[in-house]
Amino acid sequence: MVKPVPILPGMIGPGSRKSMGYRIAGLCGASAFVGALLLFVPAHVGKVAPPVDIAAATIPTPAHVVIVMEENHDPDDVIGNTSAPYINALATNGAYMRRAFAEAHPSEPNYMALFAGRTFDLIWDFCPVNEGNTPNLGAELLAAGLTFTGFAEDLPAVGSTVCTSGNYDRAHAPWVNFSNVPASDSVPFSAFPAPANYASLPTVSFVIPNLVHDMHSGTVAQADSWLQQNLSSYAEWAKANNSLLIVVWDESNDYFFPNRIPMIFYGANVKPGTYDEQINHYNLLSTLEQMYGLPKTGNAANATAITDIWGS
Repeated sequence: MVKPVPILPGMIGPGSRKSMGYRIAGLCGASAFVGALLLFVPAHVGKVAPPVDIAAATIPTPAHVVIVMEENHDPDDVIGNTSAPYINALATNGAYMRRAFAEAHPSEPNYMALFAGRTFDLIWDFCPVNEGNTPNLGAELLAAGLTFTGFAEDLPAVGSTVCTSGNYDRAHAPWVNFSNVPASDSVPFSAFPAPANYASLPTVSFVIPNLVHDMHSGTVAQADSWLQQNLSSYAEWAKANNSLLIVVWDESNDYFFPNRIPMIFYGANVKPGTYDEQINHYNLLSTLEQMYGLPKTGNAANATAITDIWGS
């Protein structure tokens, strides 16, 4: 029988995920702890999914992609939950990836995995993290002449590097950790364009709801309502304007594996359905990079892009 992971002093447990923590190299006794964790890690965790046995497919190049990050829930908590009617409508009318997994616990290493293809040995939410000019999705887009913006609800000011402010948590804003993503590309969610100006969105943007609206500290119903109020107009615009909405969770709701998460694609060129291939954040990053002909970053280099959900 799998035993619960022990909670060490300073560790963020399942019921609380504040921005504190340490890297493996700086934690006394961490090697023994990590070794114990590895005994409970199934083969798929931290690895990429195997190639999907389908005919070669072309991944579309959306004009705009908006990625919304939600927090700390298993699919069974959300899909089929009557408290999340909007999210379930997206799943029904979009591509729902039924076997998506996160890489780690707690939150931050998963955000880093999606943005830069690595967990950076993070075993807690830590602030500040400074990874300099390490390759990442935002920097790759900019180098290719494309655009990137991170929109974070409750971020106190453009380019702020504060660890927390109100219900904002920097551990959920991975682009802030890299010097090759300009500070001007980190903005409050209040700067998200109005419906008449969606065409002004960057090529790829992340939307980070605050801790109440991302299911971290608030309810599923609160997160669903916020998403509908703030992104439903974009979702329908995206469908008609060669653009895409992706809603994905960082991790499951406790420290047990297999760490399964919801992942939903909605918009232009998405074939509605429930898809069963095993994927993780690295596969999503690989897909985004392939959309725009970017170099594959970190573990995305060995991750199969998601190709079977696209079609007219």
